[in-house]
Amino acid sequence: MKFYITTPIFYVNDAPHIGHSYTVIICDIIARWKRLNNYDVLFSTGTDEHGLKIAMAAKTNGVIPEKFCDTISMRFKKVWKLLNISHTDFIRTTEYKHFMTVQKVINILFKNGFIYKRKYSGLYCTACERFYVKKDLDENELCYLHKIKPIPQSEQNYFFKLSNFKTAILERIINFNHKEHIEIHPKERRNEIIGKLKNGIDDISFSRLSIDWGIPVPFDKTQTVYVWVDALINYITVIGYCENSNKFKKYWPVDVHLMAKDILWFHSVIWPAILMAIGLPLPKKIYSHGFFTLNGRKMSKSLGNIISPEELINKYGVDATRYLIVSLVPFDSDGDISWEMLTLKYNNDLANNLGNLLSRIIMMAKKYFVTGICYRRVINDLKLVNDIIKIFKENFVQNMDNIQLHKAVENLQKAITFLNKQIEIDTPWKLIKTSKTKVEIYIYSYLQAMNIIAIHLLPFMPLTATKIWHTIGTTGDINEIAKEYFFNNLSIKTELSILNTELENPNSIFPRIY
Repeated sequence: MKFYITTPIFYVNDAPHIGHSYTVIICDIIARWKRLNNYDVLFSTGTDEHGLKIAMAAKTNGVIPEKFCDTISMRFKKVWKLLNISHTDFIRTTEYKHFMTVQKVINILFKNGFIYKRKYSGLYCTACERFYVKKDLDENELCYLHKIKPIPQSEQNYFFKLSNFKTAILERIINFNHKEHIEIHPKERRNEIIGKLKNGIDDISFSRLSIDWGIPVPFDKTQTVYVWVDALINYITVIGYCENSNKFKKYWPVDVHLMAKDILWFHSVIWPAILMAIGLPLPKKIYSHGFFTLNGRKMSKSLGNIISPEELINKYGVDATRYLIVSLVPFDSDGDISWEMLTLKYNNDLANNLGNLLSRIIMMAKKYFVTGICYRRVINDLKLVNDIIKIFKENFVQNMDNIQLHKAVENLQKAITFLNKQIEIDTPWKLIKTSKTKVEIYIYSYLQAMNIIAIHLLPFMPLTATKIWHTIGTTGDINEIAKEYFFNNLSIKTELSILNTELENPNSIFPRIY
């Protein structure tokens, strides 16, 4: 089975920040989850490198646009590597294959009669790289997102007949039984899109006359393709649409487009219309997430309150950063964060709950077993393991499949807390005085339960999950055993073998932060 998931391609007018990281980490967790469920995953991300805003940023930095794009795109690649992102493809819109794909799409649209030329006058927001009408601005006639006043602009452009597709798109969103039904999540965003469509949509400009930094319209070199059209086409560039490759035939249509809510309209209306106009199947699911604020204020470069991924990694580590970013706020709503909240969550969930649990189990095993774990069939009590699995069977899989990652994290913490409480109930440090054999059974079951927790941690914290597995001394590859476990509907068919050896010291995998 194939699974194709995308982030939007990120605009290179500035360096990657926590908002970019949130999107790409969510996609990475889902990609890892699907691989554990034996899907052949294509996970695409990349950088959007054309448009007026990029040309202006390059000029401000005293370099040509190509050089500026190379520098910022490399920063995104570096940060994704630091965050242990497992993308299979990284697309840049300045690549030749993308140039050719965009020109092919525009030519087909023109040939099929969906593009025409006319004069256009409107309000253009440079920061958004888009036109607005007054009804879409705030009470001060400012762009809602950037709080700047769009500039009146008038020029001859090529337009796309978006209005032709209103009924078809609306039907595909509303009708759950349509063979090309487009799922839009969350429900509130879906309703917003439906409402806007019902109010009517206009044809949209597909080109710019006065912008040099872009892909030329193939039949009119005086015009460049509108940067948003250019950007959307990346999703088929990646898989070889221009070459009609086997890769394209295998992976299209895309299974999930994931993005922030501010660009949902482009992906759920304009992009499907383009695809219909060139005769391609439509995306299956489109997910949008909310925005972060910091201490109640919108993050912005001008306010100097942007959090970079590097800052988070330096303070909390890679896996903890991944965990904190996706667990602190619900996926489908806006959320306010602060350094204090991040540290509190880190200490409560990771240092106190998970880290302390592993440390105390290993310490008891070392203390109560003279030569390491006593590997005997007599201590094959899997009741506790089944109790832990039962917690995950409640809704962990459903939460992962529905990209409710914060809820899946709640399943994880519930299992960790359950195991901690079970140790308090068993009190092996007291029982050792009267029954060493029973203590061995308890500790062995704790280790097996930790293995189950580690399996569920894999998509979120792959380095930590693997470290727990090796610390316990479990044989076999954790990823392969996890695949078997999920294939068997969260069931362990055979006991996980723990070597008759001294267990590794976890070295406090999550030390408290003050």
